[in-house]
Amino acid sequence: MLTKLEALILGIIQGVTEFLPISSTGHLYLGRNLFGLQEAGLLLDTMLHVGTLLAVFVFYKDEFVKILKKPFSKLTFLLIIGTIPAVVFGLTLKDYIDEISKTGVTIGWEFLITGLFLWLADSAKNGYKKMDDITYKDALIIGTFQAVAILPAISRSGMTIVAALWRKLDRETAAYFSFLLSTPAIAGAIVLQTKDLLEGQGEAISLSSLLVGIAASALFGYVAVRWMIGYLKKHSLKPFAIYVCVLGVLVLFFQFTGRF
Repeated sequence: MLTKLEALILGIIQGVTEFLPISSTGHLYLGRNLFGLQEAGLLLDTMLHVGTLLAVFVFYKDEFVKILKKPFSKLTFLLIIGTIPAVVFGLTLKDYIDEISKTGVTIGWEFLITGLFLWLADSAKNGYKKMDDITYKDALIIGTFQAVAILPAISRSGMTIVAALWRKLDRETAAYFSFLLSTPAIAGAIVLQTKDLLEGQGEAISLSSLLVGIAASALFGYVAVRWMIGYLKKHSLKPFAIYVCVLGVLVLFFQFTGRF
């Protein structure tokens, strides 16, 4: 049974790693295995994603108010176009992704892939595009990179920031648009996971533990969004690249030696 302390720790992991380019799903998988909670995955992941969704809604409240007032604005269509690839990938590959997510057999390699992309993107020349300069083509390409992050340890925020930098968005705007685009993706994941829960695929967890996890995920998610946007203005992605590459090598080592 998930304890409140475990829920707190996993909520912090989800909140921080959802918006740092190091893969929240991969870290949650490692965290659950550390606590021996492999079977608590679906319900726990769904509720922790609710927390990070709340964090994004609060951080981007002004943008969402504008969308509600002008639902046919350019921003609305940018988000729709950027979300289409994730919808296609998610519905097409759902059963396959569910299977490899349970076993974690590929996550070491996926951490390494994330690190490689972060390292390469950080070497790109600084971009110039602001939010008003983002094109529908930019949104589609960034959204396609987001769709690749349906694999468990490929970082969604990492891949979208990488794509945004390659599309010449400036570093602050790259992070800002990446996190804004996460909203429909996270909401869609919650909808799909809720459907599975209603079909009886979830594990019973106490309400108090879930509330602790959601609160921690929301609070630390909000802090991570604000911090990451500020960090990327002047700092490199390479520390994150090194971290996930080292983590990937460790995971592969423990898998190869039968310890994980």
